[in-house]
Amino acid sequence: MISLIIGLGNIGEKYAETRHNLGFDVLNLIFDRWRLRRRREKPLYIWAEKEYQGRKIRLVWPTTYMNNSGAAVSQALADFGLNLDEILVVVDDYNLPLGKVRIRKKGSDGGHNGLESIIGHLQSRDFVRLRLGIGPIPENVGSIEYVLERFSGDQLEKRKKMLDKGADAVLYSLTHRPEEAMGIYNSDPAPEESETE
Repeated sequence: MISLIIGLGNIGEKYAETRHNLGFDVLNLIFDRWRLRRRREKPLYIWAEKEYQGRKIRLVWPTTYMNNSGAAVSQALADFGLNLDEILVVVDDYNLPLGKVRIRKKGSDGGHNGLESIIGHLQSRDFVRLRLGIGPIPENVGSIEYVLERFSGDQLEKRKKMLDKGADAVLYSLTHRPEEAMGIYNSDPAPEESETE
């Protein structure tokens, strides 16, 4: 069962509410929903904890910046004595249309530097991830520039709905198998996706 939720993002006010920080934003929303008050600091991440249906659930915000997220995830797994099948990584994805949510049991990094770092550190692609759509990237904009921008005015409502749905999907995943969560939250599946990608 999932017991460690990692939201990917970059620390600092400069990056707050950018497209690349949706992982942080979903965890912040869950933190608020649970009315938690205390965040603790470790060298590579900030974390919070809640007793949830008889289990300890931890929220982790890496403080390594996106491109070295794997170091924080690897350390958190060691610190809490957990296995790969107990983590869920929340991440933005420009390959998905804005507002779409996808849960996957495994897969490639999809061009995401944070996922690439995690896969490299863990030497495995077999971990659950929740992908939040921020695409498509406009033709005249580079991917790095795009993900580090904030959402424009007409996108804010979709962002809010996606964060709510993302938080719902995370909480559902704490008590259900990934396949069950996928069946409920992976609406409008994209035909080009595959679990072995």
